[in-house]
Amino acid sequence: MDANPALGVLLHAIGGLAAASFYIPYKRVRHWQWESYWLVGGIFSWLIAPLLGVALITPAGFGALQDAPVRALIGTYVFGVLWGIGGLTFGLSVRYLGLSLGYAVALGFCAAFGTIIPPLFLGAFAALIETGSGLTTLLGVAVCLGGIGVCGWAGIRRDREAGAQTSSDGAVTFNLLRGLWVAVFAGVMSACMAFAFAAGKPITEAALAAGVGPTFVNLPVLVVALGGGLTTNLIWCLYLNWRNKSFRDYTHAGDAPLLWNYLFSALAGGTWYLQFFFYGMATTRMGAYDFSSWTIHMAFIIAFSNVWGLLFGEWQGTRRQTIVIVSAGIVILVLSTVVVGVGNYLAV
Repeated sequence: MDANPALGVLLHAIGGLAAASFYIPYKRVRHWQWESYWLVGGIFSWLIAPLLGVALITPAGFGALQDAPVRALIGTYVFGVLWGIGGLTFGLSVRYLGLSLGYAVALGFCAAFGTIIPPLFLGAFAALIETGSGLTTLLGVAVCLGGIGVCGWAGIRRDREAGAQTSSDGAVTFNLLRGLWVAVFAGVMSACMAFAFAAGKPITEAALAAGVGPTFVNLPVLVVALGGGLTTNLIWCLYLNWRNKSFRDYTHAGDAPLLWNYLFSALAGGTWYLQFFFYGMATTRMGAYDFSSWTIHMAFIIAFSNVWGLLFGEWQGTRRQTIVIVSAGIVILVLSTVVVGVGNYLAV
């Protein structure tokens, strides 16, 4: 397929918007514990949507899954399981660091590890630093991390100015040292989705051989990788259902309509899936340095999540200077995607 980094960045932007927006429908779920609506939404995002995506867009993808090497299927699934662990521990990093700082730190580590480690693993990192296009792409990664740092700085200021971060039961949970360790672990584990796509290359090759269009060759990979994520989250959510005695949620919603809880959870899950639907298409357009896709993906998530935070008034009570700082961070993140795109263009 001909590389088109501009189109790739645009698709990453759509995916980042979906990732930053998926939690909004969950806010309309009533009288359910977190594990209940998270699992219902997860079944849609990690099982139903990936299967529908292949069935409706690339039916030949099922044949590709049958023809793909077993080693590739296992590797993709295992990295999906590890990515699922990262998603769960990401919530802890937010608990200990606060929403803004937790997002910035955890996704910052996720962007760094998910971008740099794949070429190191494949032995291609040395070639990056020997070419102008490679150095430009790495510069874009550095700019992205700088933007994440600026957003994190704004998050620290916001938490200080708007009050201490608290848990749902009102207990103060901010713990910088513990939060940083958890964020590092969450970042490494969450970056495993980038490794899942790398391990799934033989699946994409089998998809091409089966007649799947080049733009959609990653859809079968998502079926396997997200199946791994579903495994992790299913086990944890069912455990919480048992511990919290919340199995009743699936048949009751108090005085709220039960159907609406399922519909909003399904909408959240479907929106969440769209991030990797567009991510998978975007990587096929990024050219020789498709590893940079992960940085762009993380940058757009952080940028759009902060935009939503501003629109929903989450930054109320903060000083004007803090708003300026977070706005500057968003601009830097968007700029980083342009620099990465230029690096990919130079490699075409």
